[in-house]
Amino acid sequence: MPDLTEQFRKLEEKLQQAAEAFKQNRAEIRELQKEIERLRADFWERAKRWETQEQSIAAMRHEREEVREHIEKLIEQIDVLTKAERAG
Repeated sequence: MPDLTEQFRKLEEKLQQAAEAFKQNRAEIRELQKEIERLRADFWERAKRWETQEQSIAAMRHEREEVREHIEKLIEQIDVLTKAERAG
């Protein structure tokens, strides 16, 4: 039959190992929480940039349409002038 002192020592070792594992897990959890916060902040910053870029793209598309319409009008005016010169 094992000695009671030996059993107590083994139990104490196991408790120390469990406590050390618990401490290590807590530290890992804290690090993971920091990483989550960093990723969350990065996500929101990227989302804001995405929204800004979407607005810029929409503005450029609108401007492109205005330029296209203006060019079409200029071409029409050139056609009218060209026809008038030929007729005239």
